[in-house]
Amino acid sequence: MLSWAIFFLIVALIAAIFGFGGIVAAAAGIAKVLFVLFLILFVAALLFGRRAVA
Repeated sequence: MLSWAIFFLIVALIAAIFGFGGIVAAAAGIAKVLFVLFLILFVAALLFGRRAVA
């Protein structure tokens, strides 16, 4: 999922270089949503993931 967020960030940066405003906004928005979702799932995995039994 993080790779998709990075992909859309790169698409947004490339589109910004060429001046495609609508594509930049859409790709940047998707990248932000995916990154936040990744962070939430990552924290949940850290908190509720498997714990080693001693």
